[in-house]
Amino acid sequence: MSVGTVKEVQRRVHMTLQVNGEEIDVSFAPYKTLLEVLREDLGLTGTKHGCELGECGACAVLIDGEPLLSCLTLAVECAGRAIETIEGLAQGTQLHPLQEAFADLGGSQCGYCTPGAVMTAKALLDKEPSPTPQRIKEAMSGNICRCTGYQQIVESVERAAGCCRNAEREAT
Repeated sequence: MSVGTVKEVQRRVHMTLQVNGEEIDVSFAPYKTLLEVLREDLGLTGTKHGCELGECGACAVLIDGEPLLSCLTLAVECAGRAIETIEGLAQGTQLHPLQEAFADLGGSQCGYCTPGAVMTAKALLDKEPSPTPQRIKEAMSGNICRCTGYQQIVESVERAAGCCRNAEREAT
């Protein structure tokens, strides 16, 4: 072989990821972000490419219950961790209260930022079932939306919080 014609063999990582409660075997290049693996290798396109710089929040997913930016997280860092995406929220045809509230109250207009916003809101409600509007704004501050003006997002999270609290009361 002459110089310049050496073909590099690309190494692949083989691992099992726990995504939306299911263990999935996947093989990917070690430099891929979780965002790329979710979308390109697993076909979970609900998580959106936004800025790919960690500034917009469109790619937020839950990792071990914490909202993290999948564009800044290497997939290899996710071994043994629970990953939850927007596709994992609905139970069959039953939408999660956050999904219903965002749809009903206009918390999403173009919808591009919505998956990241919903996942960030879910993390908040899982920890704080009764957040104040100010606390919602703080928790959602990393999610940029160009369409709603944010008030509808806050109202959607407030409504979902009430629905979740009511569902817990009925279950006990």
